[in-house]
Amino acid sequence: MDSLITAAGLALAKGDPLGALKRIALRDDPPALALRGIAMAQLGDFVRAKALLRSAARKFGSAEAVARARCVVAEAEVALASRDLQFAAKGLDAARAMLEAHGDRINAAHARYLEIKRLLLIGRPDDAERALAKLDPAPLPPASKTAHQLMLAGIAMRRLKSGAARAALARAAETARQARIPALAAEVENALHILQAPIARLSVHDEDRLLRLEEVEALLASKAFVVDACRHVVRQERAVISLAKRPVLFALARALGESWPGDATRDSLIARVFRLKIADESHRARLRVEIGRLRRVLRPLADVQATKRGFALIPRRARKVVVLARPVEEHHAAVLAFLADGESWSSSALSLALATSQRTVQRALDSLAAGGKVQSFGRGRTRRWVTPPPPGFTTTLLLPAPLPID
Repeated sequence: MDSLITAAGLALAKGDPLGALKRIALRDDPPALALRGIAMAQLGDFVRAKALLRSAARKFGSAEAVARARCVVAEAEVALASRDLQFAAKGLDAARAMLEAHGDRINAAHARYLEIKRLLLIGRPDDAERALAKLDPAPLPPASKTAHQLMLAGIAMRRLKSGAARAALARAAETARQARIPALAAEVENALHILQAPIARLSVHDEDRLLRLEEVEALLASKAFVVDACRHVVRQERAVISLAKRPVLFALARALGESWPGDATRDSLIARVFRLKIADESHRARLRVEIGRLRRVLRPLADVQATKRGFALIPRRARKVVVLARPVEEHHAAVLAFLADGESWSSSALSLALATSQRTVQRALDSLAAGGKVQSFGRGRTRRWVTPPPPGFTTTLLLPAPLPID
């Protein structure tokens, strides 16, 4: 490998894409194309970066399988950076196996970290943790150790373990200083900012305020009866009852929780749950049926008692009922939460991350665009959606699971 290629590679490793391009910008041999692709990715031109990396992979001969595998890994990283979550995961896995077989542990580990990051973005922290457990960061360079700690922090945040997340980010900050890569240090700094941002809103009869990660963790560990509108469950200590697939029952539980310690009137419940302004006897009969179903579901933790005006939630052991909601609530809040990371997302990537249809996501994006809350660029398959992150709004790293947006 000639001196210019070596110098360009070192410049890229230090986060200096312009310094790398000064050395190889006019060359079109495979190593130079690959390095130019990485440089363009660092500069934010993901479309050009992907084209250069694919061209480099094609030009590497069959005898240069390791170099081709490195191009596949680099292209996968560009795909993640541009939030193209439907890239060929099997191809990345094959490239990782090729690198491991030829003793390239650093790039093989990098490929594994990309796989883990994708799993986190699509809401699969359990799978991410199992994949991370297969990696030993000890023999890796500081940059890879930083990536390892960032993945640990991401998993801990999704599981609402603030202490573990804070400890992992402290280790990440230390290894990032050793790596001396400004972009990596900025990524750690951004993760620390996320850790401090409000992730939920607490609502009780006499209080309404935003909560940070450690405050949510403490609330869920307390003896309070919690109606969790972030995950569509009700819980008390370790007992959890999921209503994610029963939206009518959850809407009733939330309305009763917000009315506690008082009751919710029948008309208000009908208007809120069934979205009707005028109720007749058939709607009241349907309300009684749904209340009966809710009473059976909540029986281990609470009772739903009829009152003269309506119904009241009566916890069996808890002395306090609280409602935990998203920090910002509107019809398409889940889409906005993903876009709040400042990255550009395709509708297909949002569909995958939210576990819903692409058409549903597209309708949500069109509605948000009409309100001036998001904007798009590009056309067809290259179309991406972005929004500046609102102050104090949580990002995808803290979203616990795919959330319904309809």
